[in-house]
Amino acid sequence: MQVSHDAKVEDGQLSDIVTRIRDVIRRRWLTLALVVGGVFALGVVFIMLMTPKYTSTTHVRIDPSRTPVMGAENPSQALSPEAIETEVALITSNEVATEVVKKLNLVNDPDFAPEPKAGAVLSPADKVAIVVGNVLDGVDVSRNKLSYILGISYTSPDRAKSAKIANAFASAYINTKVGSGANTASKKAEFLKAQLDQLGSSIRGKEAQLAAYQAQTGIVTGTNAYGSSTGTIVDQQLGPLSSELAQAQSAAAQASAALASAQAQVARSGVDSVAEVLASPVIGNLRTARATALRDLGNVLSRYGDKHPDTIAARANLADIDQQISAESARIMNSLRSNDAAAKARVAQLQSSIGNLAGAQADNARKSVLAKSLDAEVTTERAQFDKLSQNLMEMQQAANNSIAQVEIVDTAAPPLRPTSPNKPLLMALALLVALSAGTATVTVQEMLVQGLRSVSEVEELLGVPVLAAIPREKHAAPADILLEKPTSLFAEAFRIARASLLGVRADQSPRVIAITSALPAEGKTTSAVAFARTLALNGQKTLLIDCDVRRANVRQLVRNAPDIPGLVEVLHGEAPVQSAISSGDTDHLDHLLVRAPYFSSENLFGDGKMLEVLKSLRGRYEAIVLDLPPLMGLADGRFLAAMADAVAMVVRWDETPAQAASSAVNSLRTDGSNIAGVIFTLVDAGSEAVGGYYYSKKYTGYYQAA
Repeated sequence: MQVSHDAKVEDGQLSDIVTRIRDVIRRRWLTLALVVGGVFALGVVFIMLMTPKYTSTTHVRIDPSRTPVMGAENPSQALSPEAIETEVALITSNEVATEVVKKLNLVNDPDFAPEPKAGAVLSPADKVAIVVGNVLDGVDVSRNKLSYILGISYTSPDRAKSAKIANAFASAYINTKVGSGANTASKKAEFLKAQLDQLGSSIRGKEAQLAAYQAQTGIVTGTNAYGSSTGTIVDQQLGPLSSELAQAQSAAAQASAALASAQAQVARSGVDSVAEVLASPVIGNLRTARATALRDLGNVLSRYGDKHPDTIAARANLADIDQQISAESARIMNSLRSNDAAAKARVAQLQSSIGNLAGAQADNARKSVLAKSLDAEVTTERAQFDKLSQNLMEMQQAANNSIAQVEIVDTAAPPLRPTSPNKPLLMALALLVALSAGTATVTVQEMLVQGLRSVSEVEELLGVPVLAAIPREKHAAPADILLEKPTSLFAEAFRIARASLLGVRADQSPRVIAITSALPAEGKTTSAVAFARTLALNGQKTLLIDCDVRRANVRQLVRNAPDIPGLVEVLHGEAPVQSAISSGDTDHLDHLLVRAPYFSSENLFGDGKMLEVLKSLRGRYEAIVLDLPPLMGLADGRFLAAMADAVAMVVRWDETPAQAASSAVNSLRTDGSNIAGVIFTLVDAGSEAVGGYYYSKKYTGYYQAA
């Protein structure tokens, strides 16, 4: 529901804006039409007087692969955007333009020749410079998207000349590229040759210095089969020794471990439990022989006894075998000890040799620092020498070659139609500018208006209701519409004013009604006459009194005004009231007018006489309408307003300044006057001030056109 409500509010705001815009256009349509028409007409005239211009374009293609100075390793190099922009700047340079001017003899062309000033003499160089500047004004160079195609365009009032100059710029650009390229390559070749000579001398000197230093320090390096350096002799010796040391240390560790294991076995179970002894084939054979001898000893003992020679011999054989086993076991243990000692000695020897070589290597390293530095410088300069040699060869080739990087893709032809001005587009822009100017003018006019336009503005500012909104009429005497077209919108508006005023007091309708305004020319007198006629047409006996004695305009608006004494004579005591009252121009209406404009410094309405006149007339009329003078700048209106039962202040729609209306209302309140409300006059019939009350197109059938 909230969304729907917000949408309705937005729609209402939009419709209000549209309505306001429509009202502004309705009020200011003539100004808008005049400004738009005038500006657009000036724009059309200016566009039609513009000289047509023709643009011809020659397309050239930049081909970096065709340059003779490009190295073989990179035959097609892409050009950066900066390089393309450089080519564009070259095409529009003074050098290229000067060649075009000389080639086409444009110095004598009246389209480009400078206009001589009185007493001034231009040198040939000055003339060429001025013509070059004029020619460059018509040149434009563009790139075809991201390609290497450049469009060289020239714009001129002469279609043939535009094509000729565009083609001339393309040719001059190519000639400039070829000539400048060869010249640049020649200069670069000379520079590179000088650099090569200097660099070669430097390389030879440093190579000799390196050789002398190596011979002095004894730093000798070897090379492998591929020609690569293998380091110094010390470096070559140190590598194998390090490998042998690692192997020797491993062997020594194994020998020490075997000896320690054997010694541990001997301590636990004797030498017979040593793994190396158990694994010895000699020990194995001796143990087999001992077993046989032990068996033979047993047989002899059982057969011959302990003292028998065979028994003694068998025992001796067994003891000999045991001795051999002990001797072999001891030899095995000694072999383990010898292996351990030999391995450790080998390790010590290799460590000593490596230590000696390490010292020599450190000394060589210190001596090699300078040698390596010299060698690095020689290597770097030799690489530079090779690069410069290659560049020199390329530049020498370029100096002798005239291949261009640029070629013409298509030449310019005289265009059949002018390219500028684009008259339809310019006219559309002129119309847009005209509409903008008209809108701006109307907007400024609206902003400068200080008047009130809506019912809400009046009621918020003045704090009083709007009694009626009187539409603007083209009639010469709008008040006569009440008599001629009593059913018109104008007449109905005053009937609404009558209803609003008579309903101000619930107990009693006001009898004396004063109609005034803050400023002159707001429709006050017309409103007073029309309101009085409205009351009379409704059957109320009404008296209209012209109290604006300085203007006396009511006499000009009513019909058949007699030449009899008026209000001024009555107040001066020169004529009775009854003699100054005349019959009005409709039934039930009488007039008390001013015979002629009256100017005096006297307080005509402040001495009580006017109050007595009103008292004498109250019983004779149902309604008395007073046409008061304006409140601002005149005191008479304030005196008269205080005598009335109700005061209706006229505010001219879109004209009466808000400050003036507010000041007038405040004055009436200060005087204690009964302000019944405001009558909006001269209101646009389609404005909110009218439609907000009762009028819209749906009501047109209810009124008779005035």
